[in-house]
Amino acid sequence: MVHTAASRCCRTRYASHHSLAISQFLQGLNVSPHGSTERKWVGAILAAQNGMKAETQHAPLVHLAATVMENMSTAVLVFDEDMHLQALNPAAEALFGLSSRQVSGRTADEVFTGDERALRVLQRAAGGQSPMTERDLGLRVRNGEVISADCTATSINGSQGRVLLMEFVEQDRHKRITYEEQLRAQNEAAREMVRGLAHEIRNPLGGLRGAAQLLERELTEDGLREYTGVIIREADRLQNLLDRMVGPRSLPKRTWVNIHELTERVRVLIESEAGSGVRVERDYDPSLPEVYADADLLTQAILNVARNALQVLEGDGHLLLRTRIGRQFTIGNRCHRLVARIDVVDDGPGVPDGMLETIFYPMVTGRAEGTGLGLPIAQSLVGLHGGLIECASSQAKTTFSIFVPVEEVA
Repeated sequence: MVHTAASRCCRTRYASHHSLAISQFLQGLNVSPHGSTERKWVGAILAAQNGMKAETQHAPLVHLAATVMENMSTAVLVFDEDMHLQALNPAAEALFGLSSRQVSGRTADEVFTGDERALRVLQRAAGGQSPMTERDLGLRVRNGEVISADCTATSINGSQGRVLLMEFVEQDRHKRITYEEQLRAQNEAAREMVRGLAHEIRNPLGGLRGAAQLLERELTEDGLREYTGVIIREADRLQNLLDRMVGPRSLPKRTWVNIHELTERVRVLIESEAGSGVRVERDYDPSLPEVYADADLLTQAILNVARNALQVLEGDGHLLLRTRIGRQFTIGNRCHRLVARIDVVDDGPGVPDGMLETIFYPMVTGRAEGTGLGLPIAQSLVGLHGGLIECASSQAKTTFSIFVPVEEVA
């Protein structure tokens, strides 16, 4: 089964709790409720979603309806009067982790399995003319996750009969967007601090190494030259550490790349490093489009995250590489129509308490032998592509999700 990732859009960041109803959209076009024009709009929406051919005079309306549905951040589902699903937009596909082909024609009971409150809202709307709204609905969506959402159901007289329009606005989205903005700001501040610190260290470090080289030339005893050799080697080690902390000094060399080629390279490397007690599996979305990225930098970012998961497992456990497509996804202050999502999932002990907020900071690690640089470097490399890495962790499961915009990002 092909699943989709969560949909989030910057246009709803400061929106009210009321969903962007299509009926409101129609009213904005001075369309009277339950009038003939509204029936044409509903028919156009259904035609657009189901790939039906429209009459010549209605073709522009069908095209516009398709565009509206495609770009709405609100999850929209359209049922007929017998409560069979007729259409859903990409935001609804992303929210429920379903495709329109999989669920088209199913009953509301099948679509909202176990969600009695959502069913009651739809049933009340079917029995009357007024829109019905339910706040803070605990909705079971993709992968069994339960989210908080506002639900509105409206009965509309369409050109093909009466239809029931359902809209869902994910309330948790606003919290995630705020958290992501804070995360990006913190990471940028940390990178600036590291760059400044690296600049202050490089100058005396270079002088120290140069002085050790000059001293080595003057020494004749091998025992004393060994000491200068230690100084030079340690200076080189610190220089390498600074270079890793600062990250690449040149801009990414972007081309259109297949994400699965990168994840397969990472999988082969991880399997060669993992012991027999670690199972490395993959779960790829074959519909994932190519992304405009630097293949080497993005591979390094995925590898850093996967190696972190492998080290946490300590030779025993399960590591999963998973890809999905996300729609209307917000990163920073920009809403992307499509993003590629790469999940690295392990069943290790999870991120230690109190470390989740600072896990992408340099030098932060939960392992005594760790450097605390792998994840910050990965976050920096993904950030060069306009993307972001998130982490969700529990005692039995940790998921690092890498989000990379599909389109070209300046």
